[in-house]
Amino acid sequence: MNATPAPRFSIVIPSYGVQAFIRECLESVLAQDFTDFEVIAVDDCSTDGTGVIIDEFAARDPRVIAVHREENGGLGQTRNTGVDRARGDYLLFLDGDDTYRPGSLRALADRLAETGDPDLLMFDHVRSHWDGRLESSSTPRILGPIGREVVNPAEHPEFFHHFAIVCNRAFRRDFYLKHDFRFTDGYYEDALMVYKVLLCAGTAAYCDHVVLDYRQRRLGNMMQTGDRRQFAIFDQYQLLFDFLDERPEQEALRPLLFQRMISHFLHSLARRARIPLRLRRAYLRRASQQYRKLRPAGFTPPPGVLGLKFRAVGWGSYPLFELLKFANGTREKAQRLVRTGLPRLKRAAGKAVYRAYYALQRLRPLDPDLAVYSAYWGRTPACNPLAVYETARRLAPRQRAVWVVKREHVKSVPKGMAHVVLNSRPYWDLVARATYFVNNVNFLDTVVKRRGQIHLMTHHGTPLKRMGLDQRDYPVAAGTTDFEALMARCDRWTYSLSANPHSSENWARVYPNRWTTARTDGPDTWTSLETGYPRNDVFYRATAAEVLQARAALGIAPGTRAVLYAPTHRDYQRDYEPRLDFERVARELGPDTVLLVRAHYSYDVDLPEGTPVRDVSGHPSVEQLCLAADVLVTDYSSIMFDYANLDRPIVIYADDWDVYSAVRGVTFDLLAEPPGAVATSEDELIAVLGGDAWDDADATALRAAFRRRFCTYDDGFAAERAVRRVLLGQEATPPVVPLEQRTPAPAPRAAGIIAPAVSAEASTVPQNG
Repeated sequence: MNATPAPRFSIVIPSYGVQAFIRECLESVLAQDFTDFEVIAVDDCSTDGTGVIIDEFAARDPRVIAVHREENGGLGQTRNTGVDRARGDYLLFLDGDDTYRPGSLRALADRLAETGDPDLLMFDHVRSHWDGRLESSSTPRILGPIGREVVNPAEHPEFFHHFAIVCNRAFRRDFYLKHDFRFTDGYYEDALMVYKVLLCAGTAAYCDHVVLDYRQRRLGNMMQTGDRRQFAIFDQYQLLFDFLDERPEQEALRPLLFQRMISHFLHSLARRARIPLRLRRAYLRRASQQYRKLRPAGFTPPPGVLGLKFRAVGWGSYPLFELLKFANGTREKAQRLVRTGLPRLKRAAGKAVYRAYYALQRLRPLDPDLAVYSAYWGRTPACNPLAVYETARRLAPRQRAVWVVKREHVKSVPKGMAHVVLNSRPYWDLVARATYFVNNVNFLDTVVKRRGQIHLMTHHGTPLKRMGLDQRDYPVAAGTTDFEALMARCDRWTYSLSANPHSSENWARVYPNRWTTARTDGPDTWTSLETGYPRNDVFYRATAAEVLQARAALGIAPGTRAVLYAPTHRDYQRDYEPRLDFERVARELGPDTVLLVRAHYSYDVDLPEGTPVRDVSGHPSVEQLCLAADVLVTDYSSIMFDYANLDRPIVIYADDWDVYSAVRGVTFDLLAEPPGAVATSEDELIAVLGGDAWDDADATALRAAFRRRFCTYDDGFAAERAVRRVLLGQEATPPVVPLEQRTPAPAPRAAGIIAPAVSAEASTVPQNG
């Protein structure tokens, strides 16, 4: 039996905690028009869904090899693991949060064929920033003069000026193995590998194709950790010069490598996110020691300000370095202040009084037992925050909870529920001193997160539509969104709830703040809590009697089929426009069906109401409406994900799917993976509900698959998990009950049988008298 031919490329993808990006990364590779490659995706013991996503791709494409390390080893060891599995002619390294541009592998393969398979092939990249900006690299300027030639890199210093990462070059594997290259532990392992390879390579070429889309994370990049792990750079360069000492034939390159090293130190020092103020003096001391120890004989610093900075490093003079840095940036900062600062001051003047009061209140100590709750931008208490609130009253009775509502919603606050009016003086007292903040949207921009305060973002639905930064590609959805301000609001999150892996993956991608799924918290991180949605607990806890009570409260007669129609809003429609003739639908479905119509909360509606049509838009609890309904009809509302927990029929009415998906943007193809029957016109909807398709075997099978994907963590204990973890600080929380072991609240027909039986049984119990 012949062995499988080696592929042209082995693409090693080290991955840790990149569930937000690994799917896009793998798709960018598998979509290449050049197909002679293997992907070795190595999961370094991720605590999120990274490994699961890798396995998903490996199961559907034989070119993907999934490797799971038994213990976390860091980026270098993870790359080594991938190299050990590689069979290709050339090695490529692609980080799990980066992507390849279309046509890239074809361009590399063609260039390698042209150049006779050199030891090393350099290529171009573009920096992709979180705000959508694309930043071209300096590669064409540096390597462009080499042209189409194959050269010895030791004779061309420009190769050493090429951005020192391993992801922008291809390594011939037999050359790589011959020299026994291995990545070291710790940060800056790229620089050591890059320069060692350049010292050993005999042939190198340049491909001018932009191959790599190099993601610049807003937060969360390991180079922005701002701790002593950044000091690993000194050990890595020491190893490089030790390596150089063993190669006297390359001695002429020592001054160049020394200059690259000091430039690298200066680059890090110039970035406060990398080397914060508390570490700068110590970092400069280490840099100065390295300078004096490794400086080549006769080395002359470069001219100008850069040369002065070199000397400042050599002398270890922190004041001189800061003076040079300040002088270099003063003019730009002054211009920026005039351009942006003064208009901001003018806008803030009218709010100065409350801001000053709020600032004074923040000088007072936090109240460890005070919690702030809010929902839907100050509307009536509802949704996940309300479910957390109710559970906290039972599990954390010492805590005092206060709701924030807008003035126009005060009358809807239940009796006995403490509350303050948004932007009132009591409101500023509350947000200044509370320890816990619970909301299903963001609090106002003016809220400052103090040290010790804990913000729980519960969200208010599983995302079918695009959210967060994804909206940038959909101008109608984005509207006038200030994405910088949005990200600043999300920076306050301490915890983010998730109902399923789909949500976890999307939240991490579209809110690119510093986050983790590990159970370790820091002042600049938010933790994804895969607890399920607290508001959905009732779907597993409600009794048959409570189901019947929910129907009775709506006036639904026994034996009547209740159809809940709950559409979402359209960003491209300012006012509510019914997409159904409600009276016709109700008439066609007959007297045994009642149509419950719930418009989206974004609209103020006044629906015509008749006997078979009930306007429930103003009902305070969508969960009670779901309990009462026999079947849900919706378009693209996230209510479908919640209602699926009840394991009752769902019908998708998608009369404008093409328009909605193009204008609003969606995270998956709902029509290809629906939770039940699909209708694309009013006539089709009437036919589905008037026949058997709404609840036949096909609909049941679709719903089962949908529930497996989206009802992952909702099991009736979500609120308890959230309260114990967030409000009580307990690590041990109730484990998620497997889907097949859960029993949802009974459907109305079953409830009509169960509840009378229970009632009759109870009536036979002797009473004390």
